[in-house]
Amino acid sequence: MRECLNIIRDLILSKMTEKQKFVETLKLRTRKFAIDIILFCDSLKAKKASSVITYQLVKSATSAGANYRAACRSRSKKEFFSKLCIVVEEADESEYWLELIKETGLSNNPKNLKILRKEAMEILKILAKAKNSIYLS
Repeated sequence: MRECLNIIRDLILSKMTEKQKFVETLKLRTRKFAIDIILFCDSLKAKKASSVITYQLVKSATSAGANYRAACRSRSKKEFFSKLCIVVEEADESEYWLELIKETGLSNNPKNLKILRKEAMEILKILAKAKNSIYLS
C-alpha cells in the first residue's frame, strides 16, 4: 500500500511546476515544524514559565503553518500578501520563544532545540524574502 502511495505522489509531483512544488514543499515544511514544536514542548522542563512559553510557542508555530495554507488559497495578491505578513510574524515569534527556551535553559534536549531554531530561522527567511519580493513588485 505504501509503495502505491509513493508512486501516486511521485506521479503528481512530476506533473507540477517548480512553483507548485515549492508551495507544496513549504506547506509540508511548515506543518512538520508545527508538529515538531508540539512534540518538543512536551519535553520541556516542568517549570512555571514552561507552560506559558509552551502555549505561546505552539500557538505561533501552528499559526505560521495554518496561515501559509490560507495564503495559498487567497483570492488576490493583496490577500496573499496580508496572509504572508502574518506567517512571517508568527515564524518570527516562534523563533523568539525558542530563543527564550535556550536562554533560560528550559530544554531537556539542546540538540533538538538547535534544530528547531535553525528550521524556524530558515522558514522565516524564505517567507520574509517572498513577502518582500511581493511588496517591492
